[in-house]
Amino acid sequence: MAFNLTDKMVNKNINSTLVVDALNLAFRWKHQGRTDFRYDYQDTVKSLAKSYDCNNIIITADWGSSTYRKGIAPEYKQNRKEKFAEQTEAERLAFEEFFEEFEASLEVLAEDYPILRYKGVEADDIAAHLVKHKDKYDLEYMWLISSDRDWDLLIQEKVGRFSYVTRKEVRLDNWREHYEVRPEEYISMKCLTGDKGDNVPGIPGIGPKRAVQLIRDYGTAFDIYTACPLESRYKYIQSLNENAEQLLVNYELMDLMTYCDDAIGQDNIENIGSVLNEYKN
Repeated sequence: MAFNLTDKMVNKNINSTLVVDALNLAFRWKHQGRTDFRYDYQDTVKSLAKSYDCNNIIITADWGSSTYRKGIAPEYKQNRKEKFAEQTEAERLAFEEFFEEFEASLEVLAEDYPILRYKGVEADDIAAHLVKHKDKYDLEYMWLISSDRDWDLLIQEKVGRFSYVTRKEVRLDNWREHYEVRPEEYISMKCLTGDKGDNVPGIPGIGPKRAVQLIRDYGTAFDIYTACPLESRYKYIQSLNENAEQLLVNYELMDLMTYCDDAIGQDNIENIGSVLNEYKN
């Protein structure tokens, strides 16, 4: 069964949770040049919860880059540091003001909602952990609020994503409107193509179309890795043969559902359980 709101419209007592990618949503106001958005942020979260009939709200927030991923690939997100280093003084001050207001927004939200935030852990992993263990946390229906397409790795039955940028939803029942591969194949496509925003290299010469064809021909990225070296005169296949090990690295860097617990750490996982139990009571 695909993610379906019909059940919720029939039965308002169904447990539904809004999971917010806090920094991602805050950039909505950054792009508007706003530095006084803390209460607008609070109102937006409330409005989204009302729109999706959510009786629970969980705020997930980054606290620096992932220590776990830096341990695998030190260059992970290094491009962002280089970009910030090239900022003008005015741009640097604008970012400082933005982050100060973002911290103030979290303080306002913390008055009513659980804030899950841990040093060296990214919101992506926290959200993935909540989806992976949603039965444990009694999270029946989940709406993920993020414009980050990495979060589409978390889409499954009763879990959908809404982007404030595109104003579109991604669910199992409309997946084909967004991607040519099946949900379970999405991680393989990402392993082949990489993620420029996170400085995760793909296989040179392989974009989405070639990735889709390779998945059709060979299966998962693991299957493709096992099949290498492939015989072909095409340069992109030769490139794949030369860089096949990158597929395994990319799995560890980008497969949120498999590695989220490792990325969060046991102590933080125990804290997540304590925090959510506290808000239930």
